[in-house]
Amino acid sequence: MQPQDRVLAGATADELVDVLENQCSVIHTNLEKATVDTLPETIRTVLDAYGANSVVAAGGPRNQVSGMEVFYDQLSREGYDVHIWDEQEGRSNVEFAERAGAGIVFSDLTLAESGTVTLFNDRFNGRSISLLPETFIAIVPKSTIVPRMTQAGRLIHAEESKGNPVSSCVSFVTGPSNSADIEMNLIVGVHGPVKATYIVVEDM
Repeated sequence: MQPQDRVLAGATADELVDVLENQCSVIHTNLEKATVDTLPETIRTVLDAYGANSVVAAGGPRNQVSGMEVFYDQLSREGYDVHIWDEQEGRSNVEFAERAGAGIVFSDLTLAESGTVTLFNDRFNGRSISLLPETFIAIVPKSTIVPRMTQAGRLIHAEESKGNPVSSCVSFVTGPSNSADIEMNLIVGVHGPVKATYIVVEDM
């Protein structure tokens, strides 16, 4: 076994959630926990805390499976400005993301050790959703949490080996943007989202 394989080896799903939660406090990221049933209300609470009334969200079949499609429709009826990423709309997706108060995506793989969400960017999930809005919300199915980059790399390689091509663009997002370039003083929110929340969903 190589050294990187021993990190968090044998950790249970609950233990990985604990590791992720602890790391989130280091990377200035809020972590919430929910079930499929409580996910909509949890997201609403986060949006209200951010003061975000415009939302750009990833599209695709996961919205139907998770009930998010119904939730986004409800938000629209309540006066929120909601845009679901649609490749048919081209540049207008990016233009909406530039002025959105929050971007919402599903994490495809989640690295507990570093507090990183992995996004397989595709026609349903443009990079701009996690890059341009003022704040960022990642829905993290508990089943996606792995110890570290080691396991993520192997899972991606395994899918490719099976002939299941992974997105040509894979984004690794670790909390809100930050920089310590100026006299080694850490500043959070220099470019990209200034705040981030991960919502770990128990039974998705």
